Amino acid sequence: MLRLILCLQCQRGRALLVNLRPCTTLSSAENRQTVEALYDLSVDIQKIRKLKGWVLHQNPSYVNEAAGLLKDMGASGPVIARVLAFYPEAVLCSPVQMQAQRELWMSVCPNQRELVGIIEKFPASFFTSSSHHANQRNNIAYFQSLHLNKRIITKLMASAPQSFSRPVEQNKEMVRTLQQAYLELGGEEANMKIWLQKLLTQNPFVLLKAPEVLRQNLLFLRDKGFTTTELLRLLSKLRGFVTELNPDSMCQTLAYSQSIMGCSEAELRNIILNCPALLYYPEAILSERFKGLLGAGISMSQIMETPTVLELTTEIVNYRIQRLGAYRYDVRTGSLEVLNGTKKDFEMNYGKLQLRRERPLFNPVAPLKGDD
Repeated sequence: MLRLILCLQCQRGRALLVNLRPCTTLSSAENRQTVEALYDLSVDIQKIRKLKGWVLHQNPSYVNEAAGLLKDMGASGPVIARVLAFYPEAVLCSPVQMQAQRELWMSVCPNQRELVGIIEKFPASFFTSSSHHANQRNNIAYFQSLHLNKRIITKLMASAPQSFSRPVEQNKEMVRTLQQAYLELGGEEANMKIWLQKLLTQNPFVLLKAPEVLRQNLLFLRDKGFTTTELLRLLSKLRGFVTELNPDSMCQTLAYSQSIMGCSEAELRNIILNCPALLYYPEAILSERFKGLLGAGISMSQIMETPTVLELTTEIVNYRIQRLGAYRYDVRTGSLEVLNGTKKDFEMNYGKLQLRRERPLFNPVAPLKGDD
């Protein structure tokens, strides 16, 4: 009899061990159904516990519903697992909210495959509160009335969801301010839609700024001697980042730049037109970059001729100078244009130098070798 009792206890213990999942060991007050559902989907639960553990304590949750929605739109298992690990708050959205968001996004998104790609990159933009739904719909309708490309609207919704969650009147005011500035600075109305579309694509957060900031910054730059044509160039080149500036910081930056380069106000304006980024770099960063360039043997006149080199960090400049040195290109005597641009731009320029060095020069007066 005792042997039978012990045997039954052993079997029960083995059964408990089989059913116990090491990754679903519950912390205090966690929702067991949530944890097990995430485990079944191969979601990194430890990552969620570390970064957003509070989600696992919520009830109700809709793990299977969120996964089902994503799967229905064509998302693979690994994609679903990544989305839920990166943004576990998604499981707190009700099925009604998820479906409403799906219909809303599909009104501007070309197909479900692209929508899945957007959700993978910007899950927080898709899994949002239903309280914003009316504002989202109104903002979509407004941007469609401006005849903006659907892909542009989708990109705005994904990268700057706050601008779609707020009342449409606020976006209307900022867009009107941008349009008015464009026309007052000499922009052509026929090109305004393309200009606005490009600006919003490059900096969607411009919509979240106060219209008055844009007006103040343009007024400051006008007082510094920039013409309306030059201001339009700056507004376009700054890609909406003009709203990130303020007169005080620009005043300090311009004063420092003029002082260290020893140039006139007219020369400084020309330099700014070629490198608008100088307007928003603080003095500390500019000081470090000037010091790094001068320390590498580059002259101030070279910097003034190619001021966009100041957009590169000292580390990037030194790395590129070292790479160019391998092909005996001396930046102290050559053009700094070869240093400029993105990594891709530099590699293209570097490749051209490499080909130029490896390709033998053609001598038109050298005798041709003929067959004997």
